[in-house]
Amino acid sequence: MGATAARESAVSGPATTDLRVLVLAGGLSYERDVSLRSGRRVLDALRSVGMEAELRDADVALLPALDSDPPDAVVIALHGATGEDGSLRGVLDLCGVPYVGCDSRASRLAWDKPSAKTVLREAGIATPDWVALPHDRFSELGAVAVLDRIVARLGLPLMVKPAQGGSGLGAAVVRDAASLPAAMVGCFAYDSTALVERYVAGMDVAVSVIDLGDGPQALPPVEIVPRNGVYDYAARYTAGRTTWHTPARLDASVADAVAEVALAAHTALGLRDLSRVDLIVDLAGQPHVLEVNVSPGMTETSLLPLAVQAAGLDFGQVIADLVARAATR
Repeated sequence: MGATAARESAVSGPATTDLRVLVLAGGLSYERDVSLRSGRRVLDALRSVGMEAELRDADVALLPALDSDPPDAVVIALHGATGEDGSLRGVLDLCGVPYVGCDSRASRLAWDKPSAKTVLREAGIATPDWVALPHDRFSELGAVAVLDRIVARLGLPLMVKPAQGGSGLGAAVVRDAASLPAAMVGCFAYDSTALVERYVAGMDVAVSVIDLGDGPQALPPVEIVPRNGVYDYAARYTAGRTTWHTPARLDASVADAVAEVALAAHTALGLRDLSRVDLIVDLAGQPHVLEVNVSPGMTETSLLPLAVQAAGLDFGQVIADLVARAATR
């Protein structure tokens, strides 16, 4: 099903105005502010199509509320570990409350980038070569010796980022060996394990995948052009720091390949309902999967809403249809 069929599905999907939805946002991760912005946008979108929705934080009052007055379904707009490491989804399963998105097992897998990359590589999906390095091993084995071996193995430039995390926090491009120690220190401020990847030059592209009932479908790819060349936290969430092109400026054959790879990654990781696949399209037109996000941002500068709009779909109706599907589970 392409964009046209997805549009028809979204328009003719099940009635949703009789469902009551709980949108979870906030949490205690570094991405709390972004999560609150995502949650408020989802809340407004659901209400715009006539659905009864409430915004709530994932705090000590959540479980009593789920017991006393369970919603028909939950939308998880939590980013970082709270929304993406699978633990909250496992709790919702224990409570018998359905939710939009993949189950706890798949969420845990996608959240841990080295594990996800291993699965992708085994499925024949291109992803940059990498080394995952816990802080303890980094210290025990000697920082200088370890970093020298990483450069010898992967070459330069490199991308350093937390093994578990999002929004570009703790991520840095390393173009010379002298800059690698500082990048590792910055990364370890956000996670106990650093993922060091071979840097692939090319076009940053994000492909959102949604399933409105006829199987997962790739939305138009979004090309990301950060003003400073790095799609970090400031570039993602500060107006004017990044330019987006939707659809991405790709040849038709490359765009088809990007969509195919995104769908393959979504399927290989066992995901459900929606995801966002972040890729680099190298100078030869080859897509490489960097990571897969199971709780994509929903803010005014987020990529999934941009892709939904480019596909000619109504954002509120898409979320409502996903809620309706979740409520039947």
